Amino acid sequence: MMNIGSRIERIPDNKYNRKLLVISGFGNTFDSMDIAMVAFVLPSVIGLWSLSSEQAGLLGSSVLIGYFFGALLSGYLGDKIGRKKVIMYTLVIYSLATLASAFAGQWEHFFWLRIIAGFGTGGESAILAPYLSELIASKYRGKYIGALTGFHSFGYVAAAVLAYFIIPMSDNGWRIAIFVTALPIFLVIYWRRVLPESPRWLASVGRLEEAQQEMKKMENSIEKALGEKLPEPAGTAANTIIQQKGSFFALWKRAFVKKTIMLWILWFSVIFSYYGFFTWLPTLLYNEGFEISKSFAFSIVIYLAQIPGYFSAALLNDIIGRKKVIVTYLGLASVSAFCLSQADASTAILITGFFTSLFMVGAMAGMYTYTPEQYPTIIRSTGTGSASAFGRIGGLLAPIYIGFMYPILGFIGVFLMTTGVLFIGMVSTLLLGNETKSRPLDEVADSADRTVEDPIDSSSERKIN
Repeated sequence: MMNIGSRIERIPDNKYNRKLLVISGFGNTFDSMDIAMVAFVLPSVIGLWSLSSEQAGLLGSSVLIGYFFGALLSGYLGDKIGRKKVIMYTLVIYSLATLASAFAGQWEHFFWLRIIAGFGTGGESAILAPYLSELIASKYRGKYIGALTGFHSFGYVAAAVLAYFIIPMSDNGWRIAIFVTALPIFLVIYWRRVLPESPRWLASVGRLEEAQQEMKKMENSIEKALGEKLPEPAGTAANTIIQQKGSFFALWKRAFVKKTIMLWILWFSVIFSYYGFFTWLPTLLYNEGFEISKSFAFSIVIYLAQIPGYFSAALLNDIIGRKKVIVTYLGLASVSAFCLSQADASTAILITGFFTSLFMVGAMAGMYTYTPEQYPTIIRSTGTGSASAFGRIGGLLAPIYIGFMYPILGFIGVFLMTTGVLFIGMVSTLLLGNETKSRPLDEVADSADRTVEDPIDSSSERKIN
């Protein structure tokens, strides 16, 4: 039996890979649709329950509060119990909590149910990227993980369309819209049958026979899709698998501390800027006299821009590299945001808003691809989830901080402050990051896996033979 990594690396692009992408991508679509829908239903629930601005603010942050804990815990659990189980469990949590929130009778109930739903969406989003990255050959990994992130854009567009057509239908239109976002509960049955567990993860925890079985099932499906036998792996020797115990503290060992710091700064800056811009942008522009910022046309333009943003970056991930994609898109997002702050007409606002949204999410496509590649299998999910969770702190703080600073700094000052945060994320990646384009995931493990748990008991070594 061959090394799992070698067997995955010799797999060409194929229909099975694309099927995995679409199936996994639906998770991101519904996650983002749920997050965006809260903003669209907020006016309805404010009127229904006569909420104060403080209560409305809590509701607006509810999903992100849950998102933080979901991302943090699912990353840890993904390395402990497996990627597939966490994906399915978080989907169930999200769907059931969302369904229940559609029938909430009090705002407090709605608030807590949205936190629970956010726990599910945060957990699912954090685990999908490391999961798919472990199933795709390094030659195509950047394209696939970037495209996986791109499915978020479909969720935002769907939420805007649903909100536009459904919410105004009746007093309970907001409940119907929330109910629709709970429908992916039915995906669980399908996912359980078709999604494989990551053979890399199974091998990393010593479940070698199961790893071989999952790998064989994948190879059979891929050969069926290709209509021919797969080539032999590059290596034929049996590989040593070292069973280790990963943990959150392993992220701060010498081999990973620079990567962890870089990723946490990057995630914080991107998520802070994203939620800062798109939570306050319509209100700030409206205060400046631009009524178009409150229109459906403005919302749909901003969200549609995300589609070319995500997918252009996905293509460039494997051409120029993840690091260059992140740095380039963050730089262009800063320029676009500055131009938006100087816009003095509706057309200029739509154009600069379109490109600000495009470049900001393009940086996310690079970031989601780049993050799982920084860690070996045993802590890959923990590392990704922790970075995502830290980023959500930025998402929670941004609306509060901008609301506080707007009266002090003014319209242009707020934009300059937020673009400065983007610049910090760009510089940290430029100075601390290493390029991972076309690097097999095994190279990360081979160069650093003995630092994950020191010392390693020689009795924990087993071989695939």
